Amino acid sequence: QVQLVESGGGLVQAGGSLRLSCAASGRTFSNFAMGWFRQAPGKEREFLAAILWSDSYRFYAAFLKGRFTISRDIAKNTVYLQMNSLNPADTAIYYCAARTGGTSVEISEYDYWGQGTQVTVSS
Repeated sequence: QVQLVESGGGLVQAGGSLRLSCAASGRTFSNFAMGWFRQAPGKEREFLAAILWSDSYRFYAAFLKGRFTISRDIAKNTVYLQMNSLNPADTAIYYCAARTGGTSVEISEYDYWGQGTQVTVSS
């Protein structure tokens, strides 16, 4: 069974940075795509970034404007989300997700989800 465990969330001041981690286990991920999403209070869950485990192809939601970077470490079976220039609007629960096949922005196309990690950005 696939398990995804996020970590690295916390409280940060506006303008600061955080790096989230998603430790994946339970199977070989070579044919998987990994994604990061977030959900703010009272809002729908939204796509942030995705990466192909096999060749590191990645893409991002346009509104991020280069502030976030997704990466993966094959040896550690871990996916990261480096977040820079954080602002209060980035306050949300951040989720890691996995799916077989190619990358996708669609929440419904991801088969496995982590429990989420809270990120709070103070002004």
